Amino acid sequence: MIRPIVASYCTTFLKPEMLHIYRQVSGLRRYDTFVITRELMCADRFPLENIEALPTPVQPIPRRMYLKFIKRTDALHYRGEAEQLAGLFARRHADLMHVYFGHTGVHLRSFLKEWERPSVVSFHGADIMLREHRPEYAVHMLELFGIVPLVLARSRSLAERLESAGCPPEKIRLNRTGIPLDDYPFIAREHPQDGAWRLLQASRLIKKKGLHTTLLAFAKFRTLFPKATLTIAGEGPMRKELELAINDMRLGDAVTLPGFLREPELRKLYADAHIFLHPSETTEKQDQEGVPNSMLEAMASGLPVAATFHGGIPEAVKDGVSGFLVSEKSPDALADALVRMVSDPVAMGEMGRRASQSVREEFEQSRTIGKLEEIYDEAISLGKPSPSGLRS
Repeated sequence: MIRPIVASYCTTFLKPEMLHIYRQVSGLRRYDTFVITRELMCADRFPLENIEALPTPVQPIPRRMYLKFIKRTDALHYRGEAEQLAGLFARRHADLMHVYFGHTGVHLRSFLKEWERPSVVSFHGADIMLREHRPEYAVHMLELFGIVPLVLARSRSLAERLESAGCPPEKIRLNRTGIPLDDYPFIAREHPQDGAWRLLQASRLIKKKGLHTTLLAFAKFRTLFPKATLTIAGEGPMRKELELAINDMRLGDAVTLPGFLREPELRKLYADAHIFLHPSETTEKQDQEGVPNSMLEAMASGLPVAATFHGGIPEAVKDGVSGFLVSEKSPDALADALVRMVSDPVAMGEMGRRASQSVREEFEQSRTIGKLEEIYDEAISLGKPSPSGLRS
């Protein structure tokens, strides 16, 4: 039996923090795939045989100037990328294209409109934001919504934002990224008798992760539990800022920044920790989370969560059941939630068990892959929208 083929387009395959994309692309069961990328990264960490790494297109300058200034075509055409993709699909068959990230879909929209096969685009969080310096971007996103039969969102909160941005609700499908549960077995933890609680956050070091809220809450928590420690695993542009804040708050002996960790190292941190923090916040530019993958991994291993009512987090963490949720940018409330949690170790252990069970029920990898392939089936069945359904 011939298996259908999906071309998975990801501009960079893959940045270190994109493990969830790798799990999805490499975990397909009923579909074959090949990856189209413009920059090959971390090939040792994310091995995949079937990759089409496109070179930088070479467009003769006169033709480039003609297409850009006379014909006024978009960048995809005057740079030569559209021709490059057309050549690729002339020699490689695909029944469907899955474009990872909304801004990439906007960039590719003219090719997606011309290509004979249907495409789907998945939104993951920051890619729903509009571009203040590009007022035409909102119009281009509306055009993208008209070109594709289905639009994928990692969380219900992102689906609502897509609808607010003009995406027809009947086109939106929930696309959870799954967790391989065999790698994150439940661990029953011993609670410290001396108050040496081990707290953990694993995320990119960027503003929407609420890292200053984490530090302020931990500092307050530590006034009651002076032997408590905090590990913030990850890399990003805020590292120096966090190092200065840790020094100013005199937390240098209690807070560790080990940098970006591979899966085995991160799994050990989960196993050694007692509580997972993820107090995400919406930035000034309205950057918002889907459902943080590190949080799901931690929950699968049995860690209760202290986080915020933000983005897709409440879709995974039930307040008072698998963790505690507080308002964004509320370090005092977060600290109080931590104190409430450790004040009843028996209830805290039950929270961890419920956290693990909820991930197994909603985010198990084979289940989410199965639902993704059902979306692929539907998109192929629907085909490309009729020209009358496309927005110009």
